[in-house]
Amino acid sequence: MQLILATRNAHKLREIQRILGPKFAVGRLSDRDKVAEVHESGSSYEENAILKAATVSRQLPGLIVADDSGLEVDALGGAPGIHSARYAGQHATDKENIYKLLGEFARVGARENKRSARFRCVLALARDSQILAKFEGTVEGMIADRARGRRGFGYDPIFIPAGFEKTFGELRAEVKNRISHRGQAIRDLAAKLAALESSD
Repeated sequence: MQLILATRNAHKLREIQRILGPKFAVGRLSDRDKVAEVHESGSSYEENAILKAATVSRQLPGLIVADDSGLEVDALGGAPGIHSARYAGQHATDKENIYKLLGEFARVGARENKRSARFRCVLALARDSQILAKFEGTVEGMIADRARGRRGFGYDPIFIPAGFEKTFGELRAEVKNRISHRGQAIRDLAAKLAALESSD
């Protein structure tokens, strides 16, 4: 089954393709130059995911999947949240975002018992500008005192999932994908896609 991921993020594409497995062929927007960038103007992950999926599905045929996800740090009042990708600026790198987050963490004086955080993910599935389904995933954890590990992307090097001592940046991909917010949402997506395929 073929679908298009409404992102130009190669890391996200690779992760989603790996979780879905070889039964699914996932394309991305960078392979389709005529699709305009979608401005994420929503006030929640769900709104942004729906906006991206619906907008792209008006321009391209077939099944479109959009992902909006972020890191919520309790000591920072839930920040960076939906602004996770641009926390340190519009074109910030992963390292710049992590540096800012750890700096804010130090500024508010977060101690060991105030390091709780979670990753959230919302996926929206669309076709012909219609939203077919939404899927959500959440993983609880805590913020590490420094970046550790070179695997994954985004805030993975500073997020320690509950029940583990290693960060997502240190864990093997198959372990991370089994427990992650995105892994949860994508497995539900795969079940929906299988149901759509059998009904076509």
